[in-house]
Amino acid sequence: MPNRSTEDYIKAVYALEAVGEPVTTSAVAAQLHIANGSVSAMLKKLSQERLLHYKPYQGVTLTAAGRRMALRIVRRHRLWEVFLAERLGFPWDEVHDEAERLEHVTSDELERKLDESLGFPSADPHGDPIPSAPGGLRYRTLKP
Repeated sequence: MPNRSTEDYIKAVYALEAVGEPVTTSAVAAQLHIANGSVSAMLKKLSQERLLHYKPYQGVTLTAAGRRMALRIVRRHRLWEVFLAERLGFPWDEVHDEAERLEHVTSDELERKLDESLGFPSADPHGDPIPSAPGGLRYRTLKP
């Protein structure tokens, strides 16, 4: 099981890719509030683990394995946000930090039961789509 740091880096790269930002060492450092030098070392390590493609000064992209990991982390995070808002009454603008902690300690079984108990939600309280268990994104159909 990957550690929290690995998951945070993978999720940061995913978030930057998702908004179309160039994924540079500086962008990852800014996303994680970490020094550039520390980020370079970790990106090199994650590249060796085949979770991303990284060449200094050329940017970063997730591999298929890195993308699967990112979607799993995002899925857990967003399910926790729904649970915290709907079941525990947290305001939607306060669920992120709690979900950030919980996403890293959620087993596959807990994730499955959480999804089921929430009625298989398609979006988090912010309206962002929740990835499906197989790793795709579920989109809500908007009605006029």
